[in-house]
Amino acid sequence: MIPVTPTLSLDERDIEERFVRASGPGGQNVNKVSTAVQLRFDIQASSLPAEVKARLVALAGKRLTTEGILVIDSREHRTQAMNREAAQARLVALVEQATHRPKARRATKPTRGDRERRLGEKLQRAEVKTLRRRRPGSDD
Repeated sequence: MIPVTPTLSLDERDIEERFVRASGPGGQNVNKVSTAVQLRFDIQASSLPAEVKARLVALAGKRLTTEGILVIDSREHRTQAMNREAAQARLVALVEQATHRPKARRATKPTRGDRERRLGEKLQRAEVKTLRRRRPGSDD
């Protein structure tokens, strides 16, 4: 089990890891060893609460496949173990972010002062534009 919050953890069986060849640093070793990690997490099949799953789908964005699988790619380190840790840390951070319920927005009306300032600024703009106009009979 991978802990996310004190009350929530991810089952390691829900996570599938694939190792692929990475580009970048590593010299000749990069052509021989599969150090990059592609972590795949099936959101709908996981044991996460429904509301966390919904927020995780929204947060995933382009990392989500059409089948609903979250794909996290890590290739910044030279070793498989470090890339694996980095990918798991990113997954945990994303799930932890999805556990936070967003604050509900309360609709408010603009204050009287706000309305007056807005209308005053509109009048000033209109005055500036009026003064820019070409007057009939001028020699410009």
